[in-house]
Amino acid sequence: MKNSSNRRSVIKNIITGSVAVASAPLIPTLASCATVSTSMKGNINHSVCRWCFDGLSLDELCVEAKKIGITGIDLVGPKDWPILKKHGLMSTMCNGAEISLVKGWNDPQYHETLIKNYTQHINLVADAGYKNLICFSGNRNGMDDATGLKNAAEGLKKIMPLAEKRGVVIIMELFNSKVDHKDYMCDNTTWGVDLCKAVGSENFKLLYDIYHMQINEGDVIRTLTKHAPYIAHYHTAGVPGRHEIDETQELYYPAIMKAIVATGYKGYVAQEFIPVAKEKIGSLKKAIEICDI
Repeated sequence: MKNSSNRRSVIKNIITGSVAVASAPLIPTLASCATVSTSMKGNINHSVCRWCFDGLSLDELCVEAKKIGITGIDLVGPKDWPILKKHGLMSTMCNGAEISLVKGWNDPQYHETLIKNYTQHINLVADAGYKNLICFSGNRNGMDDATGLKNAAEGLKKIMPLAEKRGVVIIMELFNSKVDHKDYMCDNTTWGVDLCKAVGSENFKLLYDIYHMQINEGDVIRTLTKHAPYIAHYHTAGVPGRHEIDETQELYYPAIMKAIVATGYKGYVAQEFIPVAKEKIGSLKKAIEICDI
């Protein structure tokens, strides 16, 4: 699928370019970034996924994001952190340690490489003053879910002491396996929560992608409310189609955002829709307005 391929290409480029990157100085805190815009209500911390606006340079996206009041950019790897620093924006979901979306922690054959990659990137993230580092379960490839969960927990436990020491949260993303990511194992909240319990660390959490979970299981508000302690990050997009989160699609984001705030959530909500409107930054601005409850 087109959007899956785009994201995989971005991840491949980040992995290639991140190894030689040295540690960056501390990045401004959320409080200092928040002074950019006074129009935000302050209940939601706003971010945007870099890959969805790849028609703009990262510099251009940062400029436009700050105008809107966005304080962070998701899915940016170490080689591009200096650009975020220049614009006073956070790297709200770091990446670059993963092998791919389909080769992940559920398969022991990848553990050696993943442990090496994540050990390096945990230190890079911490040294840069960031917090969140994404990871993926990988595909089932005929493996049953119980075995995959056991494998993933065993591998992840080997990096958690370092993550805890450095204050980095390892965050596994939930994907739908019906439309976009066929055969992906972490495709339901129950499996993800069970993995969090098996890993047994406050530094391992879930990225609850609202778009993906609406497709795979629905019941979004009740689910995120019930499992709030295990969720460290949110992504948005319209269903169906992964486009603008406006009145053209089936989810009502103001209610979802109110439910997120009601859980006491203090992290980021990142827009991850692919804009189809001619004025793409206009679509981003409208999405922020919808979510800024």
